[in-house]
Amino acid sequence: MKVFHGKSVFSGTAIGTIRVYKKGEQQVKRIRIEDTESEIKRYRKATQAAQGQLKKLYEKAVKEVGEANAAIFEIHQVMLEDGDYQDSIENMICTQNVNAEYAVAQTADNFARMFSAMEDEYMRERAADVKDISERLLTVLHGVDETNMHTASPAIIVADDLAPSETVQLNKDMVLSFVTVHGSLNSHTAILARTMGIPALVCAPLPLDETIDGKYAAVDGTNGVIYVDPDKETLERMRKKKEEEKKRAELLLTLKGKENITLDGHKIMLYANIGSMKDLAAVLENDAGGIGLFRSEFIYLENDRFPTEEEQFAIYRFVAQTMAGKRVIIRTLDIGADKSCDYFQLEKEENPAMGLRAIRICLTRPEIFKTQLRALYRASAFGKIAIMYPMITSLEEIRKIKEIAAQVKDELESQGIRYNEPEQGIMIETPAAVMISDLLAEEVDFFSIGTNDLTQYTLAVDRQNMALDEFYDPHHPAVLRMISMVVDHAHKAGIWAGICGELGSDTSLTKEFLAMGVDELSVSPGSILPIRQIVLQTDAGAYRAGLEAGCYRNKDTQ
Repeated sequence: MKVFHGKSVFSGTAIGTIRVYKKGEQQVKRIRIEDTESEIKRYRKATQAAQGQLKKLYEKAVKEVGEANAAIFEIHQVMLEDGDYQDSIENMICTQNVNAEYAVAQTADNFARMFSAMEDEYMRERAADVKDISERLLTVLHGVDETNMHTASPAIIVADDLAPSETVQLNKDMVLSFVTVHGSLNSHTAILARTMGIPALVCAPLPLDETIDGKYAAVDGTNGVIYVDPDKETLERMRKKKEEEKKRAELLLTLKGKENITLDGHKIMLYANIGSMKDLAAVLENDAGGIGLFRSEFIYLENDRFPTEEEQFAIYRFVAQTMAGKRVIIRTLDIGADKSCDYFQLEKEENPAMGLRAIRICLTRPEIFKTQLRALYRASAFGKIAIMYPMITSLEEIRKIKEIAAQVKDELESQGIRYNEPEQGIMIETPAAVMISDLLAEEVDFFSIGTNDLTQYTLAVDRQNMALDEFYDPHHPAVLRMISMVVDHAHKAGIWAGICGELGSDTSLTKEFLAMGVDELSVSPGSILPIRQIVLQTDAGAYRAGLEAGCYRNKDTQ
């Protein structure tokens, strides 16, 4: 047995035969051309044919992976028509009297080197796109088939790397998994693989030869491992894991794609909470309608310095693109209390839960806040991003946030940097926010109730103190009444209200939340399907009537 470790793109288990895929060798020779005008016409005709291929790929991708992920093929169409790219090729044909293939190959190398040398990560990624469109042009000019990625029986595709166009052309019924030697977790190909739900690894150092081609293998997409010629024990373990995944998939099939609507027509959004990009596979696997809480503070907690605008932008953009147009609610940094970073150099506090934390740090250190907001606004151009501000207690805080956000937008516009206007929401985590939620609702687009802190502050119980566990009661009538009050105030103002705290995953309260009219529950990915089952089986109106009649107790609502 040979074991190769890579980076997991999408979780899942695949067992089958390896097929090594090698791109057709595009042998490009330099040929002297006398009739350069005819050669330019041949190049332009090939460009039109390539455009037609990309248009078909876009249409296929829209159906399979969503409009946001399909946008890469629109970008490729634009790049094919780029004036600098075309001028370079045509000028080379004319001045050097060379064939179109040679001019395309040389231009591709030159542009790829140029993009690779740029500091901006997004621009560096364009190097792979230039190579992809140029390979497509060469394929058309050579008059060969667009791809040979066809297999007669399901197989594990192993390759040096795969372009987005090659990934989209994969026949999912014939591809058990794909594993590449190169590539990155942030590539368009990786994003497409996640969206398509294909178990996949990148950066796995396999030999692309007869030593693995045709061999039996098992891919562990969760842990980023491929076993070639697995031994009996490993194969049995992987088969058992695959069987467990199959059972879960069967449950998913009965619920996937179904709207979260109660028996009496109340619709609720079921979103997922995540802490990093690594959680995205679970979000997609469990059919979440979006991300209701992306804890951006983990970007800071996992660093030993302040993350730069570019670093944050790359992460937010990646998440937005992966979610393919579904709402992604990103909470601005919530440092403080139980989450500390040494490089913030915060003074030690006697009561950190009541101290300088979350939005209070952002408003007192606006240079940190503006860096994050710039990254968020820029990333909003790549998907449906919403920004959520934690620990709000007053209208004045919202006004200050809006002032800083306005400065950020002015800066981006003056610099000619593309951005979209994201939705703006706040977390309701304090009794103060609850009591003025009717006023706060007039200033924002949505509420998300953080039940962990709301319970702590309402009951005056430190949730980090294990000695007080018996007094920490998230089912306390005061907490539940506050949730109901917030929802009512939100609806009167015409905005939606959700829950993103741990209480949202408490299935003993799901029916009660439905009866309150809660619009969204954002929970751990694994909780989505069990909650969806309850939603589909509940008559919210009848349950509300039962609550009012005293038929149910708060702690026993199942």
